[in-house]
Amino acid sequence: MMRIHSTDPELRPARQHSGQRANSKFKNSKIKRISPRARESARPTVQPPRRAASETSSQSAAFCAEPLPPSTSPPSSVHSLTPGDVSVVSALGLSTPHRSDEAKIRQGHSGAEIVFRSSPLAPANILSGFNPDVTTLLPEPSNLLKEAEDLTLSLNNSEWKLLLLFVPVDELSICPGQVRSAVDSAVHKVEEALDKLHEKLSRALVHVVVWGGHADAVFDSHGGAPQCEQEEDFSARPQNWHRLQRAILMTVLQESLDALMQRRGWWSDREDFSVVLQSSPTCIDSSGNSNDADDVTSWSHLSETLIQLWTKLLQPVEANSAQARLGIVSNLCPSQERPYLLTHRNSPSQLETPESTHDTKSQPTPFMGTSLSCTHKSPSPSVPTSVNALRPADIKVVGALGDSLTAANGVGANNLLDVLTEYRGLSWSIGGDSSLSSVTTLPNILRQFNPSLTGFSTGEGKATTTQAFLNQAVAGAKSEDLVSQATALVKRMKGDSRINFQNDWKVITVFIGGNDLCDYCSNTAYYSATNFANRIRDALDILHKEVPRALVNLVEVFYMIPLRKLHQDSSLGCPTWLVNLMCSCVVKPAEGSSELQTIMNINRAYQTSTRNLVNSGRYNTRSDFTVVLQPFFRDVVLPLLSNGKPDRSFFAPDCFHLSQKSQALMARALWNNMLESVSSKKTSLDFKAGITAKCPSSSTHYFSTYGNSKSVYAASPTTAPSVTVPSETLPPNWGRDFSCTLTAPSDTIPASVHELRPGDIKVVAALGDSITAGFGAKAKNILQLLNEERGVSWSIGGDETLETVTTLPNILKKFNPNVLGFSKGTSKRPNGLNMAVSGAKASDIPGQVRDLIETLRSDTNVNFEQDWKLVTLFIGGNDLCQYCKDRDLLSPKMYKEHIRSALDMLYNEVPRVLVNFVEILQIEDLRKVKSNNLGCSLQTTLCPCVLNPEENSEEMYEMRRINRELQTNTERLIYGGLYDNRADFAVVLQPFFQISVVPMGTDKQPDLSFFSVDCFHFSERGHAEMAIALWNNMLEPVGSKQTYNNFTYDRSKIQCPSEEHPFIFTRVNSLGTKPTGHRMTTSEALVPLTAGGHENHVNSWTAAVLAVAGVLIGVAATWIVMHCRERRKRQKNQELRSVEMKGTAL
Repeated sequence: MMRIHSTDPELRPARQHSGQRANSKFKNSKIKRISPRARESARPTVQPPRRAASETSSQSAAFCAEPLPPSTSPPSSVHSLTPGDVSVVSALGLSTPHRSDEAKIRQGHSGAEIVFRSSPLAPANILSGFNPDVTTLLPEPSNLLKEAEDLTLSLNNSEWKLLLLFVPVDELSICPGQVRSAVDSAVHKVEEALDKLHEKLSRALVHVVVWGGHADAVFDSHGGAPQCEQEEDFSARPQNWHRLQRAILMTVLQESLDALMQRRGWWSDREDFSVVLQSSPTCIDSSGNSNDADDVTSWSHLSETLIQLWTKLLQPVEANSAQARLGIVSNLCPSQERPYLLTHRNSPSQLETPESTHDTKSQPTPFMGTSLSCTHKSPSPSVPTSVNALRPADIKVVGALGDSLTAANGVGANNLLDVLTEYRGLSWSIGGDSSLSSVTTLPNILRQFNPSLTGFSTGEGKATTTQAFLNQAVAGAKSEDLVSQATALVKRMKGDSRINFQNDWKVITVFIGGNDLCDYCSNTAYYSATNFANRIRDALDILHKEVPRALVNLVEVFYMIPLRKLHQDSSLGCPTWLVNLMCSCVVKPAEGSSELQTIMNINRAYQTSTRNLVNSGRYNTRSDFTVVLQPFFRDVVLPLLSNGKPDRSFFAPDCFHLSQKSQALMARALWNNMLESVSSKKTSLDFKAGITAKCPSSSTHYFSTYGNSKSVYAASPTTAPSVTVPSETLPPNWGRDFSCTLTAPSDTIPASVHELRPGDIKVVAALGDSITAGFGAKAKNILQLLNEERGVSWSIGGDETLETVTTLPNILKKFNPNVLGFSKGTSKRPNGLNMAVSGAKASDIPGQVRDLIETLRSDTNVNFEQDWKLVTLFIGGNDLCQYCKDRDLLSPKMYKEHIRSALDMLYNEVPRVLVNFVEILQIEDLRKVKSNNLGCSLQTTLCPCVLNPEENSEEMYEMRRINRELQTNTERLIYGGLYDNRADFAVVLQPFFQISVVPMGTDKQPDLSFFSVDCFHFSERGHAEMAIALWNNMLEPVGSKQTYNNFTYDRSKIQCPSEEHPFIFTRVNSLGTKPTGHRMTTSEALVPLTAGGHENHVNSWTAAVLAVAGVLIGVAATWIVMHCRERRKRQKNQELRSVEMKGTAL
C-alpha cells in the first residue's frame, strides 16, 4: 500500500481518520486513499514562480467562480454525470516513474522549496470544488490489468466514479520493426483492463488518456523491454526529431485506441458505464525552455497541460472547432448548457474521427519520373579550373545538408508511422534510387550528363548509414546543426576512395530553416534572422575553407504560411494535433492575429538574411568555389483539388512533410534554378501547375553563378553593397544631407533608457583603440599617418558640421545642438570625452572607463546625475592582430572578462547611460586590401597574426575561429541579462561589422579611398561610413539590425526616427516591431519600416491558466512533475542540448 509521508501533525490524524473510513468502504489494502482533508493539507506552502503578484491567485482560490452544484439526485445514466456527482476519482497506468510520494521543486528566484506531499490527480483537486467530499484512490503500481483488478475489489458501486486510464507512450518499444506490434500490444492491454472494469464496476466513467510526457524528451529505445539488437544513439538526434518521433507515436497510439473504442462501442451497453478516449493526447510542450522546474515558463507549460487534461473531461463549447483540433482550451468550467462530463453520447461530434481523404495509391505517376532530352550533354573539353565555367557533365560528386525534407522523411509513406522512415533514395536534392524515368531527383538528372556521378543516397536509413553516403541531412535539424553536418560531409568526402577530393567537381545543396521557424515563438532571440544567417554562414565557411572545386546551392527557406490551410479544414483528416505539436508557431496562431503576422515577418526575414549573406560576396573569393542562392521556394502556391480543398497527395500522411510527388517538383525546380541566370531565377513554386525540366542552352552550357551572370541578383534594398564611387569622381567632402523632421527631445527628461530619443542625449563619449582615436584618418602620406584626427572620428568626432564631416556627434547635433563630449581637431588625449588610445587592447578598456567616470564627475558642464550619456565602445582589433604572440592573455575568454569589468563599472557607477557596443569586425578581409605604396607595406607589422599566415593554413583557420569567438563571447555577455536590471542603463550590440565586406571600386578591386595610407586604418571616408552604419543600427530594432557594412556613397543614407518608433532601439523596446525589407532614409518623408517583430504573445486564455495555477499546480501536479523529472534525470547525459543564448538578437 502506498503511504503519505509528512511531518505535518495535522495531516497524521486526518490520515488516521481516513483510514478508519477506508476500512468500511475500501477493502483492498493495495489501494491508496487520499481524503479531502489530506489533499487540502498537502497543498504547497509556497506559491509557484510568478510573473507578477496580480497574476496568480492564492492557493485556496476556487477553480470556478460559481461551480455547478451536484444533481438533485444521483444520475441514473453516465451520460448525465456532472462533476459534482463524482464521489471517487482514480487512475490506472501510472507506473512508478510517473508518480512519486514526494516531489521537491525549488523556486528559482527566492530559493524557497515547495514540497508536494502526495500524488493525487489534478481532476480530484478540481472536482473538490464541485464536491468537497470527493475521494482519490490510487492502486499500487503494477501492470494495467492488475491495477484494474485491485480497483474493482476496492470501489463501492453505489457511488459514481471517474477513472482515468493513462496509456504512456514512453513505455512503447521503438526498436526498428517493433513499433506497430508495441502499439498493438498496448491497445490489447487497455482492452483487457477495460473489460475487467466493465465486468466488475457500475456507476463508472472511464476516460482513456494517451500520455506523452515531455514533448522533447528522448525515448528509451526499448521502452522498458530488452534493448534493441542494434541500438541507435537516439540522444544524438536533434530535439525536433525527438518531438516528431514522440508526436507520431502518440498519434498512432491515439488512432489505434480510437479504433478500439469504436469497435467495442465505447463499452456503453449499460447506462451506468461508459468509456471515452480523450480527444487528443496530452503532453507537456515546453519547447525552447529549460528543464528546470524553477523556470516561470515551465510552470506555465505545466499548468496549461493540467488544464488541457481537465477540459477534455468536459463537454466542449464548440465541437470540431479549430481550437479543438489544435488542442486549445475551449472551456474551463461546466455551464448550464453543457453541464456534463464528456461521453460519446452527449458529445458525439467531439469524438468523431474525420475520414481521411489521403490515398497515396491514387497518386498519378507522371509527377514521379521526368523525361529529359537535352542535346548539350558533353563535359568541358578539359576539367575546368573555374566554377564559373562548370557544365553539368563536369560534376562528379553530389552532397547535401539539411533537415527532414532532405532526409526524405515520409516521402514513400503509406501510413503515419512510416513518416519516421527516411527514404533517402527518393530525396529531391541527393537521392539516387532507380532512374530519372521513375524517380526525379537532382542526382538522377545529373546522371543523364555524367553516369559516373557519385555521392547520392539510396534506399532508407539515417545519415550515419553507408547508403546515406553524402546525404548528411538529419531529420529535425535546425540551422545550428549545419556546422556538424558540414564537418561530417567533409570527413566522408575526404575518406572515400571513390572521390578525388582535390580534383573532382562537387555540387552541394544546403536547405534548412523549417524547424527554426517552427520554434521561433518559443525563443525569438535565439531564432532571430541574424542568428539564422550566422549559423548558415558558419557552415558555409567550413565548406569554403575545406572543400576545393565546389558549387554550393543554398536553397532559400520556403514560405511555410500556405501549409496552414491543410489544418483549417477538418474534413481533410489531417492529424492537426500532431502538426501543432511539431510546429505550433506556424500552425497555431489565429488568422489575422499579431502572432501570425510575426511568423510571416520572420519567415521573410530568414529569406532576406540568406540573400544578404550570399550577396555579400563572402564566397566569391576563390575561382573554384561559390555559393549560389536558389530562390524557387520564396513563394509557394498550395496545390488545390477541383473542390478548392488542398490536395493531400502532395504531402506525407502527417500533412507536414512532402510526398514523392512534391519532391519530384522540388528537384526540377532546383535544377531549373541552377540553369537560370542569377538575375532571373524563378522565385515561386506552384505545386499544382507542375514544372518541366529545362536543358542547358546552346549559348551557354554552364551553371549560372554570380561570376558568369550578366547582372547582379536583384535582392532586397538591404542587401550587399553596390559598387562605390570611382576615385576620379570623389566628392569634395564626406558630409551627408539631413532631412529628418522629428528632432525634438522628449517633453520631460525620460527616466527609462527604453524611452530615450536622440534629442535627449546630452553627453557623448567613446572608448577604444586607434580607430576611435582617428589614427591616420586624414593622412596623405606616411609622415601624416601618426596624426590622431579625433575631430573626424566616426563615433565621437565633432569637427565642423554634418554637411561636411559625418560623425555620430554631428548627427546628434541635429537633434540637440548643445550635445557635449565630442572631440575636435588633431591631438592625443585629452580631447573631449574621446578616451580611446592607439594600440589599446581589451585589457585597457577598464582603465579608459575609470578615466571617463572621473572626467564626467569633474566636468562642471555635465550634470552627472541627470544628463543622458551615450558611450560607444569598439575594441578588439589589436587583440586579434597580436593573438598569436600571447594566446593566453589575448584569448576570447580574457577579452570577455575585460569587457565585463568595464561594463560593470559603468553599470555600477554611472547613471543614465546607453552603451553602444560595436561588434568587432572580421579582420581577415583586410588581407584583400593591398597596394604597392610604402604605407601598405606596414600592414604585416601592424597585424602579423592575421596578415602573415598563408591562405587556408592552420594558422589562418585558427584566427578565423578566434575572430568569431570574440564576436560570440561579446554577444553572450551583452545579452546574458547582467545589465538588464536598471531602468536607466542599457548595453546594445551594434552588429554592422559582424559580416565585414571590403568596399570594391569599379575595377572590382578594393577601393583604397576608404583606407588610410597604411591600408589598415580607415580614412575619413571610412569613418563617415562607420558613423552612418552605427547611427542606422541605433534606429533598427534588436534582432533586425543590419549585420554588414554597406560602404557606398550616398548623401541621403541617414535613417530617421518616426512617430511610431521615436526612441533609440534597445532590447526591451524592440519587441513588437514590424519587419520589412525597406529602410527609410533622410530623403524620404515616410515612417521607417523595420524588420523582425519579436514580441512573445500570450494567448488570451493564459490569464485564466495563471489564475488557477495555484490550484492546479498544488498536489494535483505531482505525478506529472515527477514523471517528467524522473525520466529526464535518467536521460540528462543523453539529450542533445542547444546552447542557450539569453537576451535577444545575437
